[in-house]
Amino acid sequence: MVTHMKTTIDIADDLLLRAKQEAEASKTTLRSLVEAGLREVLGRRSAAKRPRVKPVTFRGKGLQPEFRGRGWDAIRDVVYGNDPGSKRS
Repeated sequence: MVTHMKTTIDIADDLLLRAKQEAEASKTTLRSLVEAGLREVLGRRSAAKRPRVKPVTFRGKGLQPEFRGRGWDAIRDVVYGNDPGSKRS
């Protein structure tokens, strides 16, 4: 269930006029236009605050010899036990 609160905000005259014109041109209400704008801005800011995932790297000399030259499909088959030639358990 969506609830609504009444509030009063001060908006620059030119911005309010443009918003009303946009709402009319879009066949929507000023309220809907303002809500959509707030959702967009708040969504972007929320997304920007998400922590970045640090890539995991390993020191070493690359793939194990048994995996060198093999594609990801073949490596995945070995990892999940679908490769009949695999020595891994």
